[in-house]
Amino acid sequence: MFGLQKATQLTPADDQATTLRWLAQQYAYPPLPSSPPCLPRPFVRANMVGSIDGAVTVDGRSGGLGGPGDKAVFRVLRALADVVVVGASTAVTEGYRQPSADDEFTADRTARDQTPAPALALLSRSLSIPDDFAPVAQPQTLVLTCASAPADRRSALTDIGATLIDCGDDTVDPHAVLDVCAERGWVRVLTEGGPSLLGSLAQADALDELCVTTAPVVVGGDAGRIVSHRDALPTRPMRPVSIITDDDGYVFTRWARTPTEDTYGHRTDTD
Repeated sequence: MFGLQKATQLTPADDQATTLRWLAQQYAYPPLPSSPPCLPRPFVRANMVGSIDGAVTVDGRSGGLGGPGDKAVFRVLRALADVVVVGASTAVTEGYRQPSADDEFTADRTARDQTPAPALALLSRSLSIPDDFAPVAQPQTLVLTCASAPADRRSALTDIGATLIDCGDDTVDPHAVLDVCAERGWVRVLTEGGPSLLGSLAQADALDELCVTTAPVVVGGDAGRIVSHRDALPTRPMRPVSIITDDDGYVFTRWARTPTEDTYGHRTDTD
């Protein structure tokens, strides 16, 4: 059976720094290839939180399920990533801000030739993003949409400085999204959902790793699951890489693709 590891308590400042460094080791991305292709397929990691009974939100937001340990994992996963890919509606609902530099990981990001903070990519088919949503106008943010997006919303967002890129005709194609990431050197991709985005990534067989925080609560109601798609998804076995708990009762699981593959999208299986 699996070994169970206890995460370090996060309260004292010195313990928090130790815990963050330890978590960064547990969640490290695979090393970049040392030989061609020069633009490897990005490695896609998802980070989601849910309750014991599978609810992904409380009162319509996932933030109500989090705790100190979840916030620490969230912080570390962002510190490791080149880009945070998220559905625009999720970003607006959860009150996203532009990712900022984390002093704890500045040296590590410099050593990996990363920018001080990850970029932000917002996915939206409808472009129904409020004009006053601050991250949209930031130069480090991309809005990835499709050619059929409403022309009036396209004009409104470009007028306030948004950078829009079409990734498909009628829908936002996950593979086209990853092509955009690869072209910019964003090969360590972190997606934080929402469930529809994870569903589209899973349907496209583009999800390499899933990190799940299980909150020690039962929610009930009609809240959705961490992955949502109108169609049945292809079966893709995953293996548990790590199972971690904290002193508040949260469980942090990390799941990776099976069978073993070359990293960064160079598949060795033939199915």
